Amino acid sequence: MTFGEQPAYLRVASDLRKKIVNGSLPPHTRLPSQARIREEYGVSDTVALEARKVLMAEGLVEGRSGSGTYVRERPVPRRIARSGYRPPAGASPFRQEQADEEVRGTWESSSEQERAGAAIAERLGIGAGERVMRTRYVFREGGEAMMISTSWEPLAITGRTPVMLPEEGPLGGCGVVERMAAIDVVVDNVVEEVGARPGLAEELLTLGGVPGHVVIVVERTYFASGRAVETADVVVPADRYRLTYHLPVR
Repeated sequence: MTFGEQPAYLRVASDLRKKIVNGSLPPHTRLPSQARIREEYGVSDTVALEARKVLMAEGLVEGRSGSGTYVRERPVPRRIARSGYRPPAGASPFRQEQADEEVRGTWESSSEQERAGAAIAERLGIGAGERVMRTRYVFREGGEAMMISTSWEPLAITGRTPVMLPEEGPLGGCGVVERMAAIDVVVDNVVEEVGARPGLAEELLTLGGVPGHVVIVVERTYFASGRAVETADVVVPADRYRLTYHLPVR
């Protein structure tokens, strides 16, 4: 087999990927052994091993201790709807993150004060080391963890107010817009930056997945008259979900 200019391990991985996608290697089928790949493609053991590593990193195959490498069941991606953040009064954190009214879910959360690191301080427009309230949410649909959200709010804004703790007090469990309005802070803009990266070990432990699986990360920041009042990282498994945006036309 002639491999041209592309590295041989990528060519091998590409061919095996096609077989997985078109069903020639269906889910739960054992991937050809390293020796079989070497013989079939006329490559070295090193190339065969690297090709298998590529497929594992892409989440197409998984290793089973003492048994070999197998094609993974490919989940059908489900939709997470986002809609420009105009939730109804009393909207829950789940509804704030998942705008599809047909989806019902639950969440759990924990909050604690900490000093803002450089990256979060820059997003909030505050000095590094200033105190913030960090809240971590795990959102579930049908009992399955579908999303992690970690938010940070400057205590210079919410400290010593009834909304200092997002999940406690008279507006506990309401969205950012409504909570801020309760302390006369009018949220008038929200910015989201969407990217992807390999999931962190802690994230994959919560969401399910193996090292190397990719997650979608939404960096979201709420603003009131140009001042950031909350910023959050929303993390979603890329192989199981797609983000769909419904944005109003003005």
